[in-house]
Amino acid sequence: MNHSSALNMFARLILVATACFLASCSKRTRPEAAAPKAGQKEHASQSEHDDHKHNDHEHGEHDHDDHGKTTEAHADEVTLTAEAVERYGVHIETAQVRILQPTVVMPARVGFNTEAMAHVGSPLRGRAVEVKVRLGDSVKAGQELVIVESPELGEAQADLLQKQTAVVTAGPAVELSKIAWERAKGLYERSQGISLTEVQRREAEYKAAIAGGKAAEAAATAAENRLHLLGMDQQSIAALGKTGEIVPRYAIRSAIDGVVVQREVTLGELVNPDRESLMVIADTRNLWVLAEVPEAKLAGIARGSKAWITIGTVTSAAEGTKPASRLEGTVAFVSPIVDPMTRTAQVRVEVPASVEGGQTGEQILRPGMFAEAEIVQSASGEETTPVVAVPDEAIQTVEGGPAVFVPVADEPNTFAKRAVTVGKPVGGMVPILSGLADGEPFVVRGTFILKAELGKAGAAHEH
Repeated sequence: MNHSSALNMFARLILVATACFLASCSKRTRPEAAAPKAGQKEHASQSEHDDHKHNDHEHGEHDHDDHGKTTEAHADEVTLTAEAVERYGVHIETAQVRILQPTVVMPARVGFNTEAMAHVGSPLRGRAVEVKVRLGDSVKAGQELVIVESPELGEAQADLLQKQTAVVTAGPAVELSKIAWERAKGLYERSQGISLTEVQRREAEYKAAIAGGKAAEAAATAAENRLHLLGMDQQSIAALGKTGEIVPRYAIRSAIDGVVVQREVTLGELVNPDRESLMVIADTRNLWVLAEVPEAKLAGIARGSKAWITIGTVTSAAEGTKPASRLEGTVAFVSPIVDPMTRTAQVRVEVPASVEGGQTGEQILRPGMFAEAEIVQSASGEETTPVVAVPDEAIQTVEGGPAVFVPVADEPNTFAKRAVTVGKPVGGMVPILSGLADGEPFVVRGTFILKAELGKAGAAHEH
């Protein structure tokens, strides 16, 4: 065998070996064809896992729905801390049935009680040498307001002293003339040692002395009365009689307890009786609220009718918008005359100007203020039916309608909103037509904070 034949044989052997190797490899990989079954099992496991996750998700959604239902059940409830209840003054009362009489509401204005005012003037001419009070000062009856130095007063005091001197000197003259007359009369009766004419003359002198003494006393009394008219009291006149010293200063005093609401005098100014007043003192504890009521609404308004006066409004975070002040008063006067131009009659309500608090009262009403007067028509003839009524501050507008808050049983400091149907307010009380029964507890104060907290909770739930 030559060399080329050997190479060809060797190449064939290599090809056969390669074919055998490839055949054995294909046999070894055939069992692995079952691998997809294992993959299918893995896919099934993955599907089961996905199904499990899906079931878990559905279960989670089911839990979420249950939670939503629970939240919805408590959506109209508000829970506060005990500290917040105390801080915001949340107060609970029991609903009661009341008889609400019809009222008429009219604009009004606040004025002074003219029956409790004093215009202080000077009864004499002079000059103001001391002004002891200022505008707005509170004064007591009898308190000195202005000191006036008056030459007129000095002249009147001097005149009194002269008249009193005349009275003193008239006394001895009466006694002397009496003695002379009695002596002459006795002499004439015993021995006629004196003429009857002389006796009669002395009697006339005695009677003239008596008349002169009485005239002097009358003049002294008139001079004293003049000093009284000029403002001097009896004690000052007695001191003048003892000392004989003329004091031309006069104190103008307050006639009533009140406040200086007008002062028209300054230091050194000349004063005289022609001036209407130097000061005006007014008792501002009780003021008048004057309402002009149309003649069509006068029926049933009479003296003694109850009335409520409202002054302005205020807004606070704790209580919302409400009347700044609401005071109760009584109708004191209804004009018997209707104004022919306006067809209204004036109704006067007397009301305290202050709200008592602590040791001093807070001044609420001030003359010149505008107000709203709500007056009961006690004899209007309209039939009144008892109805559950609550104070107007207990009503809040929630979701566009009136509502009250009621405490939730067995849940301390928890309050639920309850929609109600209301009628026209009367005297600060709102009739409840439906939604709240007689005897049920409700929140009467602090409802605004409950409304605010309810709004916060609703916003958070929607988010």
